[in-house]
Amino acid sequence: MSNMYLLAYSRRSTKPDQPLSIIWRGQVNESVYEEARVKRIFNCQRPTRYPQAIIFAKTESDIINAVNLAIDQKYSISIRAGGHSWPVWSLRDDTILMDLGCLSDISLDEETGVVRVSPSTTGKELSDYLHAKGRTFPVGHCPDVGLGGYLLCGGMGWNSNNWGWACEYVVAVDVVTSTGEIVHADVEQNNDLFWATRGSGPGFPGIVTRFHLQSRLLPKIMKSSLYIYTMKHYQPVFDWALKIPSGIDEGLEIAVIGSYPPEFNEPCITVALLALGDSDESVIKVLRRADESHPDGAVTRSFCGNTSFNEQFRHKAKVYPEKHRYCADNSFLHNDVDVPSILEKAFSTLPTRKSLVLYNSLIPTSRRDLPPMALSVQSDHYFALYGIWEDAKDDVHNQAWVSNIMEEVGRHSTGAYIGEFDFLKRQSRLWGFQEKEKLKAIRQKWDPNGVFCSYLGLELGL
Repeated sequence: MSNMYLLAYSRRSTKPDQPLSIIWRGQVNESVYEEARVKRIFNCQRPTRYPQAIIFAKTESDIINAVNLAIDQKYSISIRAGGHSWPVWSLRDDTILMDLGCLSDISLDEETGVVRVSPSTTGKELSDYLHAKGRTFPVGHCPDVGLGGYLLCGGMGWNSNNWGWACEYVVAVDVVTSTGEIVHADVEQNNDLFWATRGSGPGFPGIVTRFHLQSRLLPKIMKSSLYIYTMKHYQPVFDWALKIPSGIDEGLEIAVIGSYPPEFNEPCITVALLALGDSDESVIKVLRRADESHPDGAVTRSFCGNTSFNEQFRHKAKVYPEKHRYCADNSFLHNDVDVPSILEKAFSTLPTRKSLVLYNSLIPTSRRDLPPMALSVQSDHYFALYGIWEDAKDDVHNQAWVSNIMEEVGRHSTGAYIGEFDFLKRQSRLWGFQEKEKLKAIRQKWDPNGVFCSYLGLELGL
């Protein structure tokens, strides 16, 4: 490839002399380097952090060779699977950036329902593949989120309040370790590494090359209802949403959204209900029960319309547009707090027309004990906010809005979801105490020399 420096590197290689595709900073045209540096990064607010080299891995052997190169050259490795992290964790100064975008693999064992996927596979790609076979998986709501970071962070996906965290469906992983070896990890072998796979986030001490995921049967019926109100109805609408039972049948996903609908010049509160099941009767019953108690005054009411995951993906792609700048944060609120009062300022003070805030009920998932895994913080109430804008001159305004809201909301928080958190912005509880200590020990065992980058901005010995 004319625009890349190719290096043959073979120490402990599974394919001797197989060339690696590498772009070295300062050894190629600046525009070539910059294109590679920001390739597939979703957030256009891109940090000024510059890796020394960028490797595009096409095979597992490439990853092994790259780890060996990093060891010999004394560089740490950062990893990009999908490029969708809001803080852009993959960009680190003076590292080797491992881009896994060319590593593509999906295959299903139709007897067990276990699907094997590469980390750069997007949620929509996996969904399309599985749905054609009558199966599904709780992928992320945005269609182009890569599974690597999503699953390592825990994975709050479609119907997660009923189906649980996506990482709970990880049954095994294949991992390239800090010594350049490939290992398999599950509940029986390398159990500690497997434990860390499910919720450690961007500080996982290895490179997952393949996830083995237990898929589910695809629900036969999917319907949705939508209610939009102006903010003068904020309190009764939020109170109503909190009383809607969610853990019914296959499930009812409840989202309360603060946004500017296209046809409105003021922020509105929207309640979006997504019901899944295996019969029209059961799904309609769930949505009708909610509809019968909805408050008067809705400017839009759409009851029990047929929908699909693809339709929902198209909607999310519009809500979270490409080529925009983002500042995001989140919080798990204590179960017993006055949610509407705590979140009212966030819902009513959006900094731009494209910004939004989101509340999800996580009941009943939040009411059950989690399996043994790094992910260990959750509550009944999940809140996230997204400053979304286009011009760099508006950076400070949007960032200040997120910071000010979270300063107040944080007083009522039991922690945060690592998948939408920026360690450089503030501190929060991301794991339980015991889980955090265990994660420290696992990182020290599997990566004692810091071959893989740790958590950017998290100075807790991790």
